Amino acid sequence: MSALFNFHSFLTVVLLGICTCTYLKMQFPALFEHRTGFRGFFWKAARIGERLSPWVAVGCFTMGMSVIFF
Repeated sequence: MSALFNFHSFLTVVLLGICTCTYLKMQFPALFEHRTGFRGFFWKAARIGERLSPWVAVGCFTMGMSVIFF
């Protein structure tokens, strides 16, 4: 089933995207200089990961546990 039709999969994809963008911004900051257009979406995801990192970490942990046990 596609991640668009399953809410659990959609949340997993969003959290993985946020975590990936945040990690890449820390490693390669030049990739996220543009704040507009298509690359601006990834800049915003990295910003969410930076500012809300405790909540993103709790979300990733919760999603990991739900994937393992459910």
